[in-house]
Amino acid sequence: MKLSQVKEALKGLNELTFLLEDGTRVPAHFHVTEVGSVKRHFIDCGGTIRTDEAVNFQLWSATDHDHRLAARKLLNIIELSEEKLGLTDQEVEVEYQTSTIGTYKLKFDGNAFILTNLQTDCLAKDKCGVAEKKPKVVIGQPAQASCCTPGGGCC
Repeated sequence: MKLSQVKEALKGLNELTFLLEDGTRVPAHFHVTEVGSVKRHFIDCGGTIRTDEAVNFQLWSATDHDHRLAARKLLNIIELSEEKLGLTDQEVEVEYQTSTIGTYKLKFDGNAFILTNLQTDCLAKDKCGVAEKKPKVVIGQPAQASCCTPGGGCC
């Protein structure tokens, strides 16, 4: 989700809820301890120099069980961050502590923000010798309708 989408979703919420992808709820007494810009400048295993930039939220659950962050308050924090830090409409990533600090992408289901799992990947498969996965073909099975079929026009 881009920052503008998060802001728009916040405008329509009475209760601010974050869930992990498996449905586990981030405790309602969480704090957003940081809103910022994260910039990465790196070189991949194929030698290509790359940059990446995202808006970052850090969620933290404290022992203050009476704390509740309102959607409007988070929107105010974001707007202040845009003004003071010059945040632009980048993708939002979220840091949240489970067994270790995890970084997640964000989506919205109409009621709650969902922390979606990320996967690492090689950015230079063509240069470092990692073959792309090819679809498995079972010999003896008929081809799919979108492939070569009689009258299909591909042969």
